[in-house]
Amino acid sequence: MSHPASGLSADKQTLLALRQLRQRVEELENAAREPIAIVGMGCRFPGGLSSPKDLWKLLEEKREAISEIPRWRVDLDPIFAAYPARPGRTYSRWAGLLDRPDAFDAEFFGIAPREAGAMDPQQRLLLEVSWEALEDAGIDPKNLAGLHAGVFLGISASEYGQRAQHSVPVEQLSAYNLQGSALNAAAGRLAYFYGFSGPAVAIDTACSSSLVAIDRACRSLREGESALALAAGVNLIASAEGFIIASQWGMLSPRGVCAAFDESADGFVRGEGCGVVVLKRLRDAEAAGDRVQAVI
Repeated sequence: MSHPASGLSADKQTLLALRQLRQRVEELENAAREPIAIVGMGCRFPGGLSSPKDLWKLLEEKREAISEIPRWRVDLDPIFAAYPARPGRTYSRWAGLLDRPDAFDAEFFGIAPREAGAMDPQQRLLLEVSWEALEDAGIDPKNLAGLHAGVFLGISASEYGQRAQHSVPVEQLSAYNLQGSALNAAAGRLAYFYGFSGPAVAIDTACSSSLVAIDRACRSLREGESALALAAGVNLIASAEGFIIASQWGMLSPRGVCAAFDESADGFVRGEGCGVVVLKRLRDAEAAGDRVQAVI
């Protein structure tokens, strides 16, 4: 069978080829800008916020979620010194803290008590909040094994893991300590728990980690690498060292107030929490009848 363009002149064949190449370029450019739908959300944030609705209400009411750090969380009394900073001291007693970061239903997630004890609470938060985000998306978390889904996690530190490894006698260290505190294991635990077959990536770009995780998740969806993506960010305060280091830099607000872009700004306030969004290509979400909560 002859090629459809075989009867055309050389000039017309060239024009046809250029038209096809131009069409392909347009397809690739459109794919790179394809809208991404947020179909599910979950969160744990300071101020007792356990859902996106709680967060929205706090913003509407203009309430603050910053508080003085209680001793049972991190005892700063021995190292507190008024501003300016002194070596080995912090001048800030303020943070945005979760109410019960130690609360975790290990049995629900099929995790043995010994393993749960060695897990960084950040991993526990990720399991709980990702489950809630999937349910918010109308997706059964128990029915995802084998799905070509990706996990893209913004995470920068494991203060709990560092403290735990230094406080446990060496003869009591186990494999659980490694997988319970490694940053890469936090993303891998989610992928393993749900049975995802797509990428599982832990991303540390400091304060932009969560944003970069969302960007990477969108790229994965647009390139066809993933059919569904969990983009998440998590942080937990578990030691005084971070306050001391930030105080030496003069980063922290002595008043415990974040006043970004305001002339009264005098530093930031450390905080903790977890947020997860469930992402799909918009056309896939619409075809499945998903509730689209926002579009990227």
